Amino acid sequence: MSYTTLVDVATLKAHLDDPSWLVIDVRHQLADTGYGERAYAAGHIPGAIFLHCDRDLSAPMTGCNGRHPLPDPETLARRLGEIGVGATTQVVVYDDAQGMIAGRLWWLLRWLGHDAVALLDGGLQAWQAAEGILTDVVPTLLPETFVASPQEMLVKADYVLECLETPHMHLVDARSADRFRGENETMDPVGGHIPGAVNRFFKDNLRPDGRFKPAAELRAEWLAVLAGALADQVVHQCGSGVSACLNMLAMEIAGLPGSRLYAGSWSEWCADPGRPVER
Repeated sequence: MSYTTLVDVATLKAHLDDPSWLVIDVRHQLADTGYGERAYAAGHIPGAIFLHCDRDLSAPMTGCNGRHPLPDPETLARRLGEIGVGATTQVVVYDDAQGMIAGRLWWLLRWLGHDAVALLDGGLQAWQAAEGILTDVVPTLLPETFVASPQEMLVKADYVLECLETPHMHLVDARSADRFRGENETMDPVGGHIPGAVNRFFKDNLRPDGRFKPAAELRAEWLAVLAGALADQVVHQCGSGVSACLNMLAMEIAGLPGSRLYAGSWSEWCADPGRPVER
């Protein structure tokens, strides 16, 4: 059995010594990009490998491609193979930021054609609440061959612009409500949102303890967000293509697959003054 959305703490504990499972720690803070490495060195789930959000899960910024551009598929595939992700590996990803960073790696693996990837429900906090141990031992890498097979899960800025005034796209912005309105914008030089977008803050998918809401509850909430649109008409975006992935994961849990990601998101969109902005 493979896990493609969530794994709970009990299931992960039962598979810690399973050689076909690989745990990846992607803790990260936008304001302190060295945080994740320090936190990993201080203590991580046994057997976990660390990947860096900026270096491993993103490409270099050019000033017009957003704050977390998508990595080159072949470059990412090589890196995943180096750390031990093979064709049949069950990957579990976690962070301590309510899944915001882990969701990015979940999406990246699905994008590259690897379905056996699941987010640790509740993240590191749930692991520690269940008395899961941490270690500072860095595991030995056991390289595998990872072959990228990119899926149709992505749209670019031109597509978003072309579809703004059409019924073919239902754009969902995962940022907080104030940033969506154009208030308290501290990450990007322009405040506001892409015209026609609706707001679904990524944290609204979670319960107070940081775990995902039940599938039935998520489905009811997402059907309201969709307002009659089909799942395959949904395009997710956020500030830089990271937290939006958690909305896509929530839709998968809710039984609403087929949505896509605008990875450049607001940080790419607002870098071009010729693109329209709504507040």
